[in-house]
Amino acid sequence: MSYDWDLIERLLLRAQECADQPYKARECGEEVAEQHRLQGEPLNSSVDHLKRVAGDLEGDLLRNGYIRQRPREHGGTGNNFELTDRGTELLTLISRSFPDHLVFRQLLDEQGETALLPDSFDLLAERATRDRVNDRPER
Repeated sequence: MSYDWDLIERLLLRAQECADQPYKARECGEEVAEQHRLQGEPLNSSVDHLKRVAGDLEGDLLRNGYIRQRPREHGGTGNNFELTDRGTELLTLISRSFPDHLVFRQLLDEQGETALLPDSFDLLAERATRDRVNDRPER
């Protein structure tokens, strides 16, 4: 099993940005489908399927501690989320702005269905962080 990391990135970004607004995971599925279409990439499933997957991933991200209910003092509506530290780390490591995001996505894919389980992810994130520090040139 392989996760749709573009969709997960979009879901995490939405959680980061949804203060005072409802979190709409299914819209993220539509946006990712449109992104693929605009880039000329084949869509491996229907838009409706991506919308369902987005809803399922929302539950996985919440259950595994990547997102949490957004408190009212942070713009919470009772219907939106914010990133946890683990969610911020995941977003950093899979984000297209991170130079090694494809390598990290591949490492996650190799974990299969356990990739988003906290123990599995935390070990990979720790290793990626350690490797980043060790790869920095000395000053």
